[in-house]
Amino acid sequence: MSSSNEARDFLVSRRSRVRPEQVGLTAGPNRRVAGLRRGEVAELANISIEYYSKLERGNLSGVSDSVLRSVARALQLDDAETSHLFDLARALSTSPTRRARADPRTSEIRAGLQQTLDAITDGPAIVRNGRMDLLAANALGRALYSDVYLDPRRPANFSRFTFLDRERSERFYPDWGAAADVAVAIMRLEAGRDPHDRDLQDLVGELSTCSADFRERWARHNVRLHAAGVKPFHHAVVGDLDLTYEAFDLAADLGLNLTIYSAPGGSPTADGLRLLASWAATNESEESSSTHHAEHS
Repeated sequence: MSSSNEARDFLVSRRSRVRPEQVGLTAGPNRRVAGLRRGEVAELANISIEYYSKLERGNLSGVSDSVLRSVARALQLDDAETSHLFDLARALSTSPTRRARADPRTSEIRAGLQQTLDAITDGPAIVRNGRMDLLAANALGRALYSDVYLDPRRPANFSRFTFLDRERSERFYPDWGAAADVAVAIMRLEAGRDPHDRDLQDLVGELSTCSADFRERWARHNVRLHAAGVKPFHHAVVGDLDLTYEAFDLAADLGLNLTIYSAPGGSPTADGLRLLASWAATNESEESSSTHHAEHS
């Protein structure tokens, strides 16, 4: 889909979500549209209805930051949605040349980054990109996401796991719907940042073809910043884990995100992480022995 169509559909979806009473307007008995009318958004943003209609047709090229901020306020966009609107406008105002973002599908993760992951020993730590590729992990991260790694394709991908390996993913994510929403919302943000990413376009096409649940979520145009919180898991070996996470975009590797999981000391999840570490150490020892035996057979 073109960037102008993406911008059009995003603005229409956000306008239909805002109820008149949320912005101090009276709905009236004869309202035939879901959410706000274009003229109401234009009035709230202090621009003409003709200009707003142009924006909603996807013509965001050259639009000033002040107008974009006014539209964002009128549509009550949150931080992630506002960032996405600016990304869509930026994509329409520049040439299709790819920005200098990390392309880890063809590049190795920096040795220093992997070394940093390996130095984190008390909790799972992973690096992903906006396509939801799982690019690197420490020992506990590999153990936590062992089911994701069962797909032989590399890099492993969280969205493929979530939507195409439903039996495992529904067991692994106790709140599968929330996990699915987050995966699609992150991919939507990435599509706004880098609309010319062929790998992302191919992945969206694959998931749209194979999963009605993905198609339905993709059509919502929801975006979300995934920075901190608590996420529930059910690991096949150690059982239920309620992991606190902190996520950081990496300044040295544009487009990559580091997520670190932890648990309060003395909690059942902390006990589960110790069991996971023991299981991971046993697994890695067995794999190392198998590799050594194969090399000397």
